[in-house]
Amino acid sequence: MFIGREKELQELSEEFNSQKKSIILVYGKRRIGKSSLIQEASKSFNGLIINHLFVKTSYESNLKLLTRSISIALKLPSSISFNSIFDLFDFIKAQNKEMLLIFDEYQYFKESLKASEIDSYMQMIVDSLPSNIKIVFCGSYISIMKELLQEENPLFGRFTRIIHLREFDYYEASLFYPDLSEYNKIKFYSIFGGSPFVLINLDYQKSVEENIIKLLINQDSLLRSYIENIMLREIQKNYDIRILEIISNGKKHYGEIQNLLSFNDSGLLDKQLKNLLTMETITKVFPINKPNDKKKLFYEIKDNLMRFYFAFIFANESLIMKLGEEEFFKNYILNGLKTYISYRFEDIALQYFMRLAKKGKVNSIQDLGSYWYDDKKNKTNGQFDCVLKEKDGYAFYEVKFYEKPMNLSECKKEEKQIRSLTELECKRIGFISSAGFNFYTDEYDLIDSKKLYLI
Repeated sequence: MFIGREKELQELSEEFNSQKKSIILVYGKRRIGKSSLIQEASKSFNGLIINHLFVKTSYESNLKLLTRSISIALKLPSSISFNSIFDLFDFIKAQNKEMLLIFDEYQYFKESLKASEIDSYMQMIVDSLPSNIKIVFCGSYISIMKELLQEENPLFGRFTRIIHLREFDYYEASLFYPDLSEYNKIKFYSIFGGSPFVLINLDYQKSVEENIIKLLINQDSLLRSYIENIMLREIQKNYDIRILEIISNGKKHYGEIQNLLSFNDSGLLDKQLKNLLTMETITKVFPINKPNDKKKLFYEIKDNLMRFYFAFIFANESLIMKLGEEEFFKNYILNGLKTYISYRFEDIALQYFMRLAKKGKVNSIQDLGSYWYDDKKNKTNGQFDCVLKEKDGYAFYEVKFYEKPMNLSECKKEEKQIRSLTELECKRIGFISSAGFNFYTDEYDLIDSKKLYLI
């Protein structure tokens, strides 16, 4: 059963059934669901579908493999061959059929010749393509696929639709486990994230803790293999993997990363961080009240599963082998698990407000994120992680991952601490509690976990 991606499905279906020329770019990280999305959308296409997967080989070999895929689809002899891709497309156009060509992992074909030579070939082909032949360029190496969108690239401006596929957010991920309690939905998303590949391979009959032991700690487990052999494959070859270990479950300044890596100021770290940002492995976080203050810029790992891996498992292989999976979990993960989830729950809270804004259910939000304060009067500084910037001030939300309902006295105590900070432009105070509240008042905006999943 195909889950989610309604907007992307509609966009692709419109392109596939358009009477105009359709050249589509679909890109995103590996195992994010690109091929499944295209396959689902192509069910609406009334014509011949040719789905070809490029491989890491020479131009000549890729041309032969592409010719083979087309020959099979057209039920032609496998011995057919062409001297160039231009000859191949001249042959395709001569068939005068409605065709959908899906070029999966296009980056391998692109890299089979120097610079943007393949892209130049494809530009010439695309420009002369009739509307009955549609092409989807699909790829997983984000930094390479993004080159197609740069002005100097031959294919720039040729795409009629661009779909950048990202992980599911907390709500979309919950569609894979609708029968779980909201409390457990939060736990599953906080640890395993929103990759469709991961979500379909979890065992929801077992607890989060059991899934961690079985599918993540075990050296030969499915998710360990997914992280180390797929998610980190491109990173390990070109970047200092310690950057991710240092960031792990926290937010780190540039200077902190530089000092812990013992890098000199040669620009190497800056280059690696920029590339990791392009690859969507890490993300930058600015306080919404200090958006241009580089001293308040943080880096953090974007994917929850990768964050968990570097926070608890990376560099601990020898301990796992000595103690075994279950004992390692008890000794090195269990006690820190709730704290880990509580930080991720703050991200879920922000995603909730993002969903409300995108659906048009709130129109007062101008920005949302963290808020940094330097209270000189009280000689304190720090950060609030869930704050809404509105037209006439800021709304501050305290986010609590609790097993028992939050009480009024605790809310009053939190409010007193917030109000004591003289620098804050506090318009409204709210509370988000995973276990709800044992009171009701209109003095605060109270959001429980059920409300998070009712949008």
